[in-house]
Amino acid sequence: MAIIAISRQVAALGDEVAQELSKQTGYKFVDRKNIEKRIIELGFPEDKMKKYDERKPGFFASLAKNRDEYLDYLQTAVLEAASEGNCILIGRGAFIVLESVPNLISVRFVARDDVRIKRLMDEFNWTEKQALMRIEESDSNRLGFHKSFFNLINEDPSHFHLTLNTGILNVKEAASIIDCLRKTLITPEKEKLGEEKIKSLFEAQRLVNKLIFDHKLNIIFLKAVVNGDVVVLHGVTDSAAVAEKAVTISTELMKGKKIESCISIVQDYKAYP
Repeated sequence: MAIIAISRQVAALGDEVAQELSKQTGYKFVDRKNIEKRIIELGFPEDKMKKYDERKPGFFASLAKNRDEYLDYLQTAVLEAASEGNCILIGRGAFIVLESVPNLISVRFVARDDVRIKRLMDEFNWTEKQALMRIEESDSNRLGFHKSFFNLINEDPSHFHLTLNTGILNVKEAASIIDCLRKTLITPEKEKLGEEKIKSLFEAQRLVNKLIFDHKLNIIFLKAVVNGDVVVLHGVTDSAAVAEKAVTISTELMKGKKIESCISIVQDYKAYP
């Protein structure tokens, strides 16, 4: 079992390579529409998606409660897909959500601007100016999305096992290279450790969802980290009572585990309008 997470520039053939890789490996391709649909099914308002989905939120949107809700639902959707194993995920920060998973292979696709411009001009019958505007808009949105939600630069190659130039490699060549890496890199030991890690991450995310969505606790940037029999809660709230309630509820939900709070108490902290 392996998980392949793809990051790509617009017109760098990310979907095309993912589809070909799916054929070569038999892995399920979880595309953009699959993730979007699942986020909405989990409870995120469809009319709010365009403010957050793979783009930098505007000033007021970045301060709104929907911002954190989108991230929680996004991470849930990614972890759900990954828990099934043998899948290919594209975009939406999957490579960073799953970065600690031992059986993850993360790949980024790039191409020179002139190559991408020509592809867009051919596909949409655009002018060179229209194609360039689309590239600049997309690159800016994806950079802003990853910076806003994950505090990282998505163009940083240190986050990926492999960066492939699809201006040089064709679709089948790129897919074959990734498949070869998968066969070389993913061992039975990594598969077992990966399954355990995904289970742990998913368990932590479900706890966060229950505290935020079911119990309506006003904790900003809430995150749970499961490490064996210890669960550590992180986040920011303006009330010690809320932090204590989070620990009490978590103790009930995570029976047999010790709950520790690293939730910061900041008086008069009001992130949500």
